[in-house]
Amino acid sequence: MLCDFLASLKGKKVSVIGAGVSNTPLIRMLHSRCELYVHDKKSESQFDPGFLGELKEHKVKLVLGEGYLDSVEGDVIFRTPGVRPDVPALEAAKARGAAVTSEMDVFFSLCPCPITAITGSDGKTTTSTIIAELLRAQGYEVFLGGNIGAPLLPRLDEMNQNSRVVVELSSFQLMDMTHSPHTAVITNVTPNHLDWHRGMDEYTDAKFNLLRHQDSNCRCVLNFDDLTTRSFGEKCQGAVRYFSLNTTANGYSFDGENICKDGRPLLRADRLRIPGRHNIANFMAALAATEGEVSIDSIMQVADTFTGVEHRIEFTRELDGVKYYNDSIASSPTRSQAGLMCFDCPVVLIAGGYDKKIAFDDFGELVCERVDTLMLCGATADKIEAAVLGAKNPKKPRIFRYDDLLSTVQACREIAQSGSVVLFSPACASFDQFPNFMERGKFFKKAVADLK
Repeated sequence: MLCDFLASLKGKKVSVIGAGVSNTPLIRMLHSRCELYVHDKKSESQFDPGFLGELKEHKVKLVLGEGYLDSVEGDVIFRTPGVRPDVPALEAAKARGAAVTSEMDVFFSLCPCPITAITGSDGKTTTSTIIAELLRAQGYEVFLGGNIGAPLLPRLDEMNQNSRVVVELSSFQLMDMTHSPHTAVITNVTPNHLDWHRGMDEYTDAKFNLLRHQDSNCRCVLNFDDLTTRSFGEKCQGAVRYFSLNTTANGYSFDGENICKDGRPLLRADRLRIPGRHNIANFMAALAATEGEVSIDSIMQVADTFTGVEHRIEFTRELDGVKYYNDSIASSPTRSQAGLMCFDCPVVLIAGGYDKKIAFDDFGELVCERVDTLMLCGATADKIEAAVLGAKNPKKPRIFRYDDLLSTVQACREIAQSGSVVLFSPACASFDQFPNFMERGKFFKKAVADLK
């Protein structure tokens, strides 16, 4: 499979846009098999010296710096998810007859085994990980990748028809995908990445693209409580299964104590080791996605052992009766709202970051309801404070402002009282101060660990 694909590129001119971590294995696969161009916004001095030397050794043509997209050559062009598929350089290349694709789209076309793919505004990484754990508990060889983990195309030859692939996909990846998975899961669709997408309609359509190419042999799993994802069910070509925290849906539901399958109790929700109602929903989505493939014993095993994914309501430390939690993944207001619902004790919330052009009105209302002290830093501090002060709820938290995350964490040491929780759940992306949410979360955890 992979060998045949690579052989088909022999003698062709191929361009890869983006030389980051996700495309590095792809570049290494291609650089000895075709005339390869690599386009990246970085300068040579910003490349890893070893990787740069490898590219030059194989005579890869580098197009670097601010004008890296001025012109894109190639018979085949691999788009990185961060570059829109309709930028002028790609539109011009398509007009010349170039095939514009991605590592993920090629992988879907070649994969020999069933694929379960997950997208959504919230919960997709946790849901993807639970699905992978359920399948592993059942004894399957599982490959987890996409927007989480390692690129999958280079591992294609390790797979066979009995393997299982679990893929997390972002809206950036989905915009121009031409394939759909056998099982598609959409956790929800709420405003997100509106600094990149041209409005909510485009963002929603990108999420729906996960289902667009399914057929009658496929399955989709949708959040019944989210009106947008529920409406997708009317357009699905295959079987539809829902999950719901609020009603008995066709599929999986929560009656306040039990996770139910088609209205019948399956397991007690308090058996799950991951906190919060949102994680009950994530677990139900995973059950619907693996229905018919995993036994009740495998389900119970995962419920008893799965403790969550790093940077997602991650317990970090207890100091003088104050518990610190890292929820750096919360890069949107709805993610932080889910985090806040996990705690019934006094909460000191650290929020703020890069502005993705999302409204904070509902977030402000919940902050008033559930937060005692709000610690703000980052580019969106003004917007969040305005949403909280403008909320209809007359109860307002104390609000403090700081220049950076380190000084905010250090201030929490003085402000938080025994019996309370310090929750780092920014409600914003990290790009004003950090390259990604992982580095932001690691910084928070180290700052907490360093508290005296």
